[in-house]
Amino acid sequence: MAFLELKKISKSYGEGHDKTEVLKDISLEIEEGEFVAVVGFSGSGKTTLISAIAGLIDLDGGEVRLKGRPIRGPGPERGVVFQSYSLMPWLTVDGNVRLAVDAVFGGLPASERSARTKAYIDMVGLGHAKDRRPAELSGGMRQRVAVARALAMRPEILLLDEPFSALDALTRAKLQGEVEEIWRRERRTVVLITNDVDEAILLADRIVPLNPGPKATLGPEFRVDIPRPRDRTEMNHDPAFKALRSEVTRYLMEVGLERGAAVNEALVLPPVVPITRQDEPPKAYKAAAESPVTKGYVEFSKVAKVYPTPKGPLRVVDDFDLKIDRGEFVSLIGHSGCGKSTVLSMAAGLTEISGGGIILDSAEITAAGPDRAVVFQAPSLFPWLTAAENVALGADRVYPHAGAAERADIVRYYLSRVGLGDTAERLASDLSNGMKQRVGIARAFALSPKLLLLDEPFGMLDSLTRWELQEVLMEVWKQTRVTAICVTHDVDEAILLADRVVMMTNGPEARIGKVMAVDIPRPRTRKALLDHPRYYEYREQLLGFLEEYEHGAVSKKAGGDGGAVEAA
Repeated sequence: MAFLELKKISKSYGEGHDKTEVLKDISLEIEEGEFVAVVGFSGSGKTTLISAIAGLIDLDGGEVRLKGRPIRGPGPERGVVFQSYSLMPWLTVDGNVRLAVDAVFGGLPASERSARTKAYIDMVGLGHAKDRRPAELSGGMRQRVAVARALAMRPEILLLDEPFSALDALTRAKLQGEVEEIWRRERRTVVLITNDVDEAILLADRIVPLNPGPKATLGPEFRVDIPRPRDRTEMNHDPAFKALRSEVTRYLMEVGLERGAAVNEALVLPPVVPITRQDEPPKAYKAAAESPVTKGYVEFSKVAKVYPTPKGPLRVVDDFDLKIDRGEFVSLIGHSGCGKSTVLSMAAGLTEISGGGIILDSAEITAAGPDRAVVFQAPSLFPWLTAAENVALGADRVYPHAGAAERADIVRYYLSRVGLGDTAERLASDLSNGMKQRVGIARAFALSPKLLLLDEPFGMLDSLTRWELQEVLMEVWKQTRVTAICVTHDVDEAILLADRVVMMTNGPEARIGKVMAVDIPRPRTRKALLDHPRYYEYREQLLGFLEEYEHGAVSKKAGGDGGAVEAA
């Protein structure tokens, strides 16, 4: 008999024509002490699945059994950590964890309950912050409180519903390590819901894909036969890791393609042909993008940013030196707080430069302008306008001498390029986050910018949508070859997109630590990247750099391109 057993469970929401079948005949067996990762994407029913195991929802069919007994509702033997922290804001760290301890172990003496509370707060490294309230904690610290609270209940099974997805890469890596250490120490059964393949391989004994809904089903399971403890940098050399990572990724990408095909088949398009069907950008776009400068098209010269604080000036970025050629795509990577977005914001003219200067096409940047297009992490559209109207806002300004029809051609061209040709007239408020970000990309390219600035443009999206939009971005960039800088904390994204990856040291006084050229032919696809002989070599260089600066190391100037070390 399995420790946890899901027997043909099904769940739907709504009624009549509005009824959506989320899960369909899901069956799964998990052994005691096993760590299982369920990998899926937004809308696949992952949270519904974890809620069913937690006893938080009623099922339409089937049942969930724990140690042979049916689950009829929530219970202290199941500890749940959701993506959102759900802490009591008026209670301290100690108070939030004590609340759970008192609820489960109310019969114990107060001294024992206090000792239990303290033990689990210390276990997640928050002893120094036990008297702080949630508003005084970082996102990673709040999630640690949630983990401590769940563990303090001494659950027989720990349910983790994408607990790290809203965190930056460094905090996420630290918490992944802590969860694995706790699991090895406590030997609790763990079910982890995630959309991160690397996270699943790092932590789990077994990976089970949840195919996208409606009527979501489980895919073939993948056994993780990699010895523990697992080091994310060392695994980069492990043939078993590479093979498993490639196998899981390929499966998920195939599932994603099938999902995309199903969505497209469901669309009903009118039997009309768009006015413009061209393989080349409109003439007005080409004219606006012309420049005689090629080398050193963008130049950061000893750029610095200083913010005033109650304790004195804080130098966030210092001596940032970089030259970018016209048509080059550069990824900017580093830990959260290292100043990546500050550099991008200064290049956009949205943040004042404290020292040095930035030159674009022989002119110094002193303010924001339409020659620079920015795509932010959160889609910034006007919700009351259609997708086409949002894109046209910029085009109308950039092409004042073009006719209305040609400007409309540009809007249609780029909406079509990002896969939204049939949704141009839909209101932005009716679009999904992924579709909104596609509109943002289309709007940026429609500006015919001299410089495209991307600030973690896919950071809020699940893996499948992120992969899709990376392909979209590369496809559109291939047509224009616009000079681009992309801020990211995703190692694979940095390699996939860039000609060079610029690595920033930790702040304060962050600067360029290393520059790595990516010698992989274009056009690139994620599938082809997995097979390229130098892919894991590049990946190791980036992971090694990030690991080196994980604890706040500060680089020394080492010559090269503005103090950077050039990696072949």
